[in-house]
Order: sequence, then structure tokens, then C-alpha cells
Amino acid sequence: MHIRSATFVKGIRGTDDILHEPKVQVAFIGRSNVGKSSLINCLVNKVDLVKSGQTPGKTKEINFFLINDDTYFVDLPGYGYAKLPPETREQIAKMIQWYFMEPVYRRKVVVVLDVKAGPSVMDIEMLRILREQGQDVLIVANKVDALNQSELHARLKSIGDELSGFEIIPCSAKTKVGKEEILKSFSR
Repeated sequence: MHIRSATFVKGIRGTDDILHEPKVQVAFIGRSNVGKSSLINCLVNKVDLVKSGQTPGKTKEINFFLINDDTYFVDLPGYGYAKLPPETREQIAKMIQWYFMEPVYRRKVVVVLDVKAGPSVMDIEMLRILREQGQDVLIVANKVDALNQSELHARLKSIGDELSGFEIIPCSAKTKVGKEEILKSFSR
């Protein structure tokens, strides 16, 4: 996939016509603070298309970005941020579940992990649910720039062993390592 244009369309919290447009949806999901916003900005070659803040848990709705007039990048709220009130965490969890239950034209799910931290219990549960639903899943192991080569090799092996059966692409939103491989995967 070669990105020629990227614009913010809207944020939603429930049923909306945008869900049923005949466009591919590439949904980005992961724990708060794994770099979903930075990854999307890296992929579209823009610094601030997706707003990211110093405080995790900023995204509280499902944000749609139109890519090349034929694809939506969908930024879902991060899960697992402990400092959010319990009722807010529950609302976010329900919104994420609802989104994945909605029938769409075609969807690819990008689960973003912090390569250093590896998959959390919540990540593993999310992947189990996505697999049961038959979702097309890609795992992006982000922040590879934070590790040296031997640490990176060990972490990727560990993640691969724990999450066997999923395609895993090492990436750095900061240095753009893995960017082209991720974009190519959207065409498969």
C-alpha cells in the first residue's frame, strides 16, 4: 500500500453510517502507551494526524482516518490504563467489543505491542477473542529502537513463542523500521 493522502474524518462512540461504507478498515488496537498514534502517524508520513499525548488513555472514541479515499485507518482507544476510573475502563472495553462485533466490508486488525514489555494478559485475551471471531490479525512489535540487537532477537523470539500462529512485524514508529513491511501486509 502506498499512502497518497490521509485525513481525519470523525470520531464515533456508537452506531454510525461510516461503519458500513464499502471501504477496508485497518483497526489499530493495543494497551495504552504502546505507540498506536505514533505508528499511524509514521505509516501516513505525518507528524500530527493522530493526536498523541503524554498521558496514556487520551483516546476515548473510535477515530476514523480516510487513507487514499478507499481505506479507513481506525484508531481504537487503548485498553488497560489503570489510572482511568473503573467505569471509563469498562465503557472503553464495551466500545472495543462492540466495534469488533459490527459487520464491516473488510477489516484487518493491527495489535500493537511494546516489544520490551511483550504481550500482557489483556493482549493475549484480545488476541484470543479476535482469533475466535476469525479476524485478520497482524501483530506489530513496536519500539524496537529501544533495544540492542541481541535483546531484540530474544524479545522477538519470546513474543513469537507466546503468540504462535500470528504474523509479527518488528517496528519502530520513531525510526520507521518495519514501516514498509506493515504497509505491504495491508495489501494481502
